[in-house]
Amino acid sequence: MTFTPPYPEPLKSKAKALRRFATNWRSWIHGLFEKSYTMKMGEVRLPALQIYMPNELSLVDEVLDDRQHVYPKHEHLLEMLDPLIGDSVFSANGANWQAQREMVKPAYAQTGLRRAFPLMRGAVDDLVSHMREIDLSKPISVEPLMTHVAADIIFRTIFSQPISARDSDQIFRSFHKFQRIIQTGAILKTYGVPIGLLLMRARGIVRHIHATFLPIVQARYDAYRSSGDAGPDDILHSMLEARHPETGEPFTLKALVNQVSTVFLAGHETAASAMSWGLYLLAECPHLQDALIEEMGEEPLSFEKLKMAEKLRAVFHETLRLYPPVSFFIRAVTQPTVMREKEMAPGSMIIISPWLIQRNEANFSCPHAFDPDRFSDPEQAEACRRAFMPFGKGRRVCIGAGFANQEAMLVLGTIVQNFQLSYPEGPKPEPISRVTLRSEKGIFVRFTPRS
Repeated sequence: MTFTPPYPEPLKSKAKALRRFATNWRSWIHGLFEKSYTMKMGEVRLPALQIYMPNELSLVDEVLDDRQHVYPKHEHLLEMLDPLIGDSVFSANGANWQAQREMVKPAYAQTGLRRAFPLMRGAVDDLVSHMREIDLSKPISVEPLMTHVAADIIFRTIFSQPISARDSDQIFRSFHKFQRIIQTGAILKTYGVPIGLLLMRARGIVRHIHATFLPIVQARYDAYRSSGDAGPDDILHSMLEARHPETGEPFTLKALVNQVSTVFLAGHETAASAMSWGLYLLAECPHLQDALIEEMGEEPLSFEKLKMAEKLRAVFHETLRLYPPVSFFIRAVTQPTVMREKEMAPGSMIIISPWLIQRNEANFSCPHAFDPDRFSDPEQAEACRRAFMPFGKGRRVCIGAGFANQEAMLVLGTIVQNFQLSYPEGPKPEPISRVTLRSEKGIFVRFTPRS
């Protein structure tokens, strides 16, 4: 049994400049038209930028593998995210990126799945306890809940301590404001409009996000500088001890804050987005909840049992296919390049879109339908290998993909074990794509405690 969850109805044809400006101002995916979902390569000419969207899988592999180092992250993306993460392993290019990657690699040992599981288990148990204490007689907004548990898990992993409800709420609200400003700035930038004032506003909002962890970073940085004590054996500990592979220099405080911001953003915002959509899809599918209960049993999920939960894994992967948290990967052309007979000049932007590729009928059958069984279908195995890319591909594939999968499976599985989910009558949630994919007016689910 499958159903087609909500997505923006594509425009009949490519929008004219004014309409494209208006629709993209709201959300990137609302400016797509019918052919966007089947084309092998698209092209958009804007006043200040030429954009190409290769969807053919061989071209996607060429760009994301980037064996010749000619498709770095585009300067527009870096300028938009600079207030939040600065010069970090996510935003750096070339030799700078390689050096930073070497420096932070030991820190990601802290995200090892078996090692991180008890931290995740503690945060999820706290979430369920909280949910049992709140008023469940009416539908609950799941996005703040998922933001809290995702932030709590990554907070425990980075800093060896939980996050408060107040701080996670501040992050949730501030990041939504940041996304709106950055969406506006990105659109104006493509039309050649200066965005300095918007970036100033973004920095003001980011200060509220950084305030949740800056005192912790500052205190442990000062302690390490004065006494050599890096604190508990966590991600921050590893980053304090990291050294540049050539100069031997440690991270400065500013660089440390940038790296922590990157791990924190990647470790909670994208996970919160995916888990929120996962709860919505499960709420629409009571038969799937029954199947998951049969697979998982009633006892709390252990590390070993979670690894074997194939139905649960398929549900989350299908959620990521339909609602990839990062719907567009943005790269730059750095030398004259030809793709599908299109001559791309240096400075042009290339957009690789998991949203489009994972909803292309050339890759997946019934691409807009929610069908977790496709991940065990031999006829779709090749598509699941090549066209499923919510974490990216190639050299810069997300290093935390395994962590995110384990986290989401544990959260979704434990919630289903403890609550029957249902979707209330009324409008369906509408996805909007900015920095990450969220719902425009929230996702509300009814939770009924299981006996």
